[in-house]
Amino acid sequence: MIDQFINFVIRPPRADYNPDQFLWEKEFSLGGRKYKREDFELKNERGHTLRCSHYTPSSFPDGAPLPCVIYCHGNSGCRADANEAAVILLSSNITVVTLDFSGSGLSDGDYVSLGWHEKDDLKVVVSYLRSNLKVSRIGLWGRSMGAVTSLLYGAEDPSIAGMVLDSAFSNLFDLMMELVDVYKIRLPKFTIKVAVQYMRHVIQKKAKFDIMRLNCLQVSPKTYIPALFGHAKADKFVQPHHSDLIYKSYAGDKNIIKFDGDHNSSRPQFYYDSVSIFFYNVLHPPGISPTKSKIEKYYDLGDIKVSAGMDENLLYEIIATLRNVTSDTASSSSVPPSISTAKAAGELLADIAPIASLNDPLINGEELNGHATPQTEDKQGGENEDCYSCTSSNRESWGRCSSLGSDDEITTDFVDAASGNQSTVDVLATPLRDNHHTALDSSKDDGKKKAAQITKKSKREKFEKLEALSQRLRLCFQKRINHRRYSSS
Repeated sequence: MIDQFINFVIRPPRADYNPDQFLWEKEFSLGGRKYKREDFELKNERGHTLRCSHYTPSSFPDGAPLPCVIYCHGNSGCRADANEAAVILLSSNITVVTLDFSGSGLSDGDYVSLGWHEKDDLKVVVSYLRSNLKVSRIGLWGRSMGAVTSLLYGAEDPSIAGMVLDSAFSNLFDLMMELVDVYKIRLPKFTIKVAVQYMRHVIQKKAKFDIMRLNCLQVSPKTYIPALFGHAKADKFVQPHHSDLIYKSYAGDKNIIKFDGDHNSSRPQFYYDSVSIFFYNVLHPPGISPTKSKIEKYYDLGDIKVSAGMDENLLYEIIATLRNVTSDTASSSSVPPSISTAKAAGELLADIAPIASLNDPLINGEELNGHATPQTEDKQGGENEDCYSCTSSNRESWGRCSSLGSDDEITTDFVDAASGNQSTVDVLATPLRDNHHTALDSSKDDGKKKAAQITKKSKREKFEKLEALSQRLRLCFQKRINHRRYSSS
């Protein structure tokens, strides 16, 4: 029984597979973009050959280097475990490298060490990527044994941009003692301690590492790499409290996510969304030229440059909203289907959202002289504008720019540039359609004089709404506001 338990630790079932059948093809497509798989081999310090694969776009955007995530498989795993990671990360312009650790898959070696020697294999891959001019920042994504490997290596290499640690164990000795209870091995405690010492001696002789020294809690307080921890709530093999212990002692920026499932179950979508957002934030991949969307086919960006931190769909949404305001229609994130001709955004904004000139009667008129607009009053109060909210009926949260609840109210977010404190000011605006009908009714009842005043007031409110939206557009370019499409639990 003890020999079986030793093999369970250092010689688990080995994955034997055909790369052409179980990995992504040499050339494949995802989301309308073309990618390729490049296989290569490396030698580790012990002379073992490591079989590796690199998933990259068929053509690099603008020839710029792309960040890369190294996926580290678990015990009894192989390169095929990274197939889901490739789907998640390639769409964000993040390349993926995966390998068979020594003693796993198609690589050389007879034994695994649950992270001890695997960190040296990982070091060889990182060195290879450092010499690759097409690779910029490097991140690590490990699961089970791969998570321990990533953590042990990250403690030695602070240049790693970020790590995702899924189901890592805190201490190998504690894990082995817990597995004795899980598998209900009925032996006296004294016998178990003697058996563990015997196993330690045998494993040290065969696999060349000491099970008593494999302790993540010794390195986590010294590691400052941003990390995202994940663990299944019903994991009985590596129980969730292992990640909790590492998380509490971890020194760097950190977050932890718990989800349903066990040690080997597939991960939920919200967890993959969190991983995608995490790597996007720490690796800063270059922007992607998206395929034509339903909105983009109506409008063209033309010569306007959009920064990497801004979502192009947001720009189209603002343009569509500005057009609706000028045509006395309700604010909406969708584009009128009647528009079919593409037009440059610069020309479009010049047509529908011009900056008011000094000759504008709305500015020179008596109504505005001596009275500050709501935006001016807020600025005089010491607040600086950062972003504006825009009504959106078919989008999720945009992060700091929240969608409005109705067309009867416009919420303007102000951020103090000096203190960073955010406050919300509600600016009420009557719907334009109601103003139009009100003006008509008043002209019939009260005469020409009262009708002129209401029409003038309607123009002012329309101007204020248009100015607020156009100001939001300008600030989105100047401040490079980051809008997040997804949120995680």
